[in-house]
Amino acid sequence: MNALNVKINEHFAGKVVRKDLTKLVKGNAIVPTYVLEYLLGQYCATDDEATIDEGVETVKNIIAKHFVHRDESQIIKSTIREKGSHRIIDKVAVQLNDRQDRYEASFANLGLNRVPISDALIREHQKLLSSGVWCILTLAYVPSEERDHIPWMVESLKPIQVSNVDIEEYKGARKHFDKEEWMDVLLQSIGLNPEEFTFRSKLLQLTRLVPFVENNYNLIELGPKGTGKSHIYSEMSPHGILISGGEVSKAKLFVNNSSGDIGLVGYWDVVAYDEFAGKTKRVDRGLVDIMKNYMANKSFSRGTQVYGASASMVFVGNTDHSVKYMMKHSDLFEALPKDYYDTAFLDRMHGYLPGWEVQKLRNEMFTSQYGFIVDYLAEVLKNLRKEDRTHDYTKYFELSSTITTRDKTSIAKTFAGLIKIIYPDNDFNEADAKEILDFAIENRKRVKDQLRKMDETFEEVDFSYVSKSTGENFSILTLEEIENEVKPTIKQTEVAENNQSQKSENINLSLEPGQKIIRDNQSGISYDNLFGAYLLNATDFNITDPYIRLPYQLRNFMELTKLISEKKDPDTEVKVHLVTSNNEDFIENAKEAFEQMRYSLESMGIIFSYEFDDFIHDRSIEMNNGWKVILGRGLDIWQKTGGWYDINEYIQERRVCKACEITFVKIDS
Repeated sequence: MNALNVKINEHFAGKVVRKDLTKLVKGNAIVPTYVLEYLLGQYCATDDEATIDEGVETVKNIIAKHFVHRDESQIIKSTIREKGSHRIIDKVAVQLNDRQDRYEASFANLGLNRVPISDALIREHQKLLSSGVWCILTLAYVPSEERDHIPWMVESLKPIQVSNVDIEEYKGARKHFDKEEWMDVLLQSIGLNPEEFTFRSKLLQLTRLVPFVENNYNLIELGPKGTGKSHIYSEMSPHGILISGGEVSKAKLFVNNSSGDIGLVGYWDVVAYDEFAGKTKRVDRGLVDIMKNYMANKSFSRGTQVYGASASMVFVGNTDHSVKYMMKHSDLFEALPKDYYDTAFLDRMHGYLPGWEVQKLRNEMFTSQYGFIVDYLAEVLKNLRKEDRTHDYTKYFELSSTITTRDKTSIAKTFAGLIKIIYPDNDFNEADAKEILDFAIENRKRVKDQLRKMDETFEEVDFSYVSKSTGENFSILTLEEIENEVKPTIKQTEVAENNQSQKSENINLSLEPGQKIIRDNQSGISYDNLFGAYLLNATDFNITDPYIRLPYQLRNFMELTKLISEKKDPDTEVKVHLVTSNNEDFIENAKEAFEQMRYSLESMGIIFSYEFDDFIHDRSIEMNNGWKVILGRGLDIWQKTGGWYDINEYIQERRVCKACEITFVKIDS
């Protein structure tokens, strides 16, 4: 096991499980992850391989014997009849039959309806009265010759969820992990491999958990298909429900006027709308009006009564166009149904998660390492809902006075949610708070910017804040703003002569020292628009980067040499010298690659040489034209692409960046 797995097993013994085990036991069973991990937690919450192997077999047998597959429902019914009673795992929903004054259960997979269930079980587990809860139960068969007799009877029932957690123990154990380790633990807990994600990408994933930890939090996420938008809400917690298709009635969501039964918002911590987008979808306008009131005031009225609830609302759906297209021609809400394309409704959103930044899920992005049993994590998040952290940022910062109350509330709720998730022990410093506050402001600003595009009566807001310790003012931009308003790093005046193609001597350049900051997940960046102009008129290039060894790193270096060949005069020879480090595992392949490069580049007038130095730390390009470009991350500025058949592999501007800084320094040539 790696160091993080050792640590999590040490401090959370019995509460973690190896995440690849879920796939081993699931088979063809259509059952949420939290159900499987609940069972795995009973038998496999250990790092002992023998115990794990034994536990996996036990869970497989339980699933095989007790989980109800729809196509085997008649076999299960027959088993119950022959045995008199049998233990099953199924999704159970209960309704009140007011004519006969009794509660009746229906079973999603078994296909049974109107099965009597005791009042005592309903009082103990009221969530059964909503859209259904996965349970382990004993179902009995009692035949009778009486007319209208129902032979089925629920003898015992237990919802599949952890009964209680020690929240103080959880907070105490958090202190043994630093920020990065803890975020990695959480990523692994939701089934993802943290090595495949940047800091910002991790924040995007963890923001999906905020509705579970923050009361009455309204979140929207729109983006391309295949990014796992709905997965968390259907699979990761027994306290959330996913409405497939994005359609539900007023009675189902809020309250049934005929029966007085409270709807989904009264029983669930999170109600998520799947497939929320779609311009042609038919929507109940009355439902939209009730939702607007609920999302703003935490209450709703039906008939003469006013009800309150704490359920968070989540809306996820697919976009129809690229971000650049929407930014230019419409707005980021343009995919929504007409009745939801309403500024008053959208203004209730506390945050807009940019789904287009979330990577499409690939096999290597899933983890086989240890993480919390998701049901344990779900109970922790539920407990943290009781805490109010919305004012914690005020210890260090003060928001601009121009930010409206609704905007401040939205920012504070996103901040509070992420603080509870990442720093449940409330142990964070000003730098930590700034990272979260910046992100929270950006997610609200995204909403407000689009509302201004939709309705010019919305006033422009200065989304900035001041540090109480230094007095420094920080102004926040969304990433898509930065990408669509990229300012060049140079001032350039072109002088064309005789209608010939541009050449370096025909370009009057005013290059300036300075710095370029690139954010996580930013796109539109290439070597050329970063520092291409600084390469002009140079004939000697000394490139220092300790990591030029793996295939994608070698690709980066070749792309740099391609740019050098484009910037130099065709009749001029230039020298390119690379200083890098290596180790035994890669050095022979690297040498072979460099020798091929030497031969290839020679034909383009580039004399290539290289050396290995295991003690270098600098990452830079130094040239004999008086400039040095200091590369914070070296040439490795992009995140991994989808491979050879991903167009982003071939177009730098389409690749997603890692956070880094590029510095331009004037030196003596």
